[in-house]
Amino acid sequence: MITDINQLDPNATYSYADYLTWKFEGYVELLKGKISKMAAPTRNHQRIVLSIGALLHTYLERSRCQAFVAPFDVRLLDQKKITNNDKNVYSVVQPDVCVVCDEKKLDDKGCEGSPDLIVEILSPSTKKKDIEDKFELYEFNEVKEYWIVSVNDETITVFDLNDNGKYQLRKIYADDESTIASSSVEGFTMKLERVFSAIK
Repeated sequence: MITDINQLDPNATYSYADYLTWKFEGYVELLKGKISKMAAPTRNHQRIVLSIGALLHTYLERSRCQAFVAPFDVRLLDQKKITNNDKNVYSVVQPDVCVVCDEKKLDDKGCEGSPDLIVEILSPSTKKKDIEDKFELYEFNEVKEYWIVSVNDETITVFDLNDNGKYQLRKIYADDESTIASSSVEGFTMKLERVFSAIK
């Protein structure tokens, strides 16, 4: 039994079946089978997560879509696999905020399959992972919409999945008066000032 993260081989490839057996404190993600440690979030990071999560939750109260905040396991399925069981799942992420509109993807363990919207809040320790590694992973798994929030710059960069299955930059929202209209959550809009006022 794995009771300490240091017992894991950082060069090994692990599946969700392995992930379920680990009994240590703290959270990790699996990115294509590789372990990715999660740093403790800062106070401002959590304020942003709660701000966006609350806005989505309130908006979706009577919708078939549901909003979730980390920790919440999202098992991304390899579309090339004929069957997707725990041993065939190599990517388990915990997005800061996500929205799932297909109830069939939800179970007691979290979400099996791609959310419609994922929001990640950048921090110094996760910047590369969110901008490069997770960007590629979410694109490959056809997450329809991806928001990257920069607390330091007070900006939100929005990508939409195009018809070719590639992310296309919609816009970098930087003005407090800017309003983001979600392309995957019908009717949802959010002003930047509602988000970043939480850290001022």
